[in-house]
Amino acid sequence: MPAQLAPELRSLFIIILVAALAPLVAELSGRVVIPVVVAEIVLGILIGPEVLGWAESGGLVTFMSTLGLILLFFLAGLEIDFERIRGKPLKLGAWGWALSAAVALSFSAILQASGVIISDLLIGIALCTTAIGTLMPILRDSGELETSFGPFVLAAGAAGEFGPLVLMSILLTTGDSPIEVVALLIFFLLISVAAACLALRARPPRVIATIERTMRTSAQLALRLSLAVLFGLAYLAYELGFDVILGAFAAGLVVGLVTKGEEAEEVRLKFEGIGFGFLVPIFFIVSGMNFDLDALFSSASAILRLPFFLAMFLLVRGLPALLLYRETLPRNDRLGLAFYTATALPLVVAITTIGLETDRMSTATAAALVGAAMVSVLVYPLVALGFRQRSERLADAPAT
Repeated sequence: MPAQLAPELRSLFIIILVAALAPLVAELSGRVVIPVVVAEIVLGILIGPEVLGWAESGGLVTFMSTLGLILLFFLAGLEIDFERIRGKPLKLGAWGWALSAAVALSFSAILQASGVIISDLLIGIALCTTAIGTLMPILRDSGELETSFGPFVLAAGAAGEFGPLVLMSILLTTGDSPIEVVALLIFFLLISVAAACLALRARPPRVIATIERTMRTSAQLALRLSLAVLFGLAYLAYELGFDVILGAFAAGLVVGLVTKGEEAEEVRLKFEGIGFGFLVPIFFIVSGMNFDLDALFSSASAILRLPFFLAMFLLVRGLPALLLYRETLPRNDRLGLAFYTATALPLVVAITTIGLETDRMSTATAAALVGAAMVSVLVYPLVALGFRQRSERLADAPAT
């Protein structure tokens, strides 16, 4: 083994230990329920160079973190069930995100003009995101997915994940004209649709039998085919000039369309095990290690950006829930939807990473955005659950 790998393996070992510790920290947090993802980021800050200096990113650690990011967005796409959200939920979710994007880009343009931020595009895209992948465990554990409210939050969350990815692809791709970028994006989407159609239609009996036979053997054909789709679309997105997470999300949608029914549940469980049990925690812990505490506390104005961005998440994503769903959902459900859709984190981390690497975002703004997203994951789902429980109590109360 090359000697230069020793520090990286040491850092990776510490990160894996922290990943095992994070769920225990979340479970033992007392009355305030701390999501595991927040525990991972906070523990990452603790072991990183800003505090204890026990682990550092780079090389192998960075590579594993990138794989975690790819798998996170693949799992987010995998969770979206078009059968459940089609129709009114999907239509309202799409229009709601479009309104959020317009509000976010307008506000960020004002902030850039006033000299508060550097890039209005990056901030605007970050503000109109929804962390549906992070919300899924919360929605599943609370039983929200089984209610009539479930399709609306799923559709709004899917739009808040896919919409920003498309917007990033169009607005942040450099070197090509907007028409060329749109043409390349349409080409990528057509390839993704073609892959889904091929997987749905081409089902040779021998291949299906082999998939079923190898489900619990070392061959694992279903998993290998799914991984081929994942990295194939991620690579295609990269070659076309887009971010790999667009390809990962599209691959999740494709595999999700194919892997339905009880027989496919095992494939999904295996991906969740690989993702949430191994690679995704590495991404969030490394994100915490790279979190710039000094920049966040460098000045009073830098500190004030965190609550400002937290409020902006709620305004940008919550406003459509209150306006567009008035004839569809009762008041408390609309408020619950507003707080659910205002929950952001993974895409915010990805966007701030791009901003720092391209010098389109200051370290103070990036730290404030990630900090606000962390607080949103900690607070907003709890508030949403409170409104939803109140709504259910009112629905169950006898009429007087």
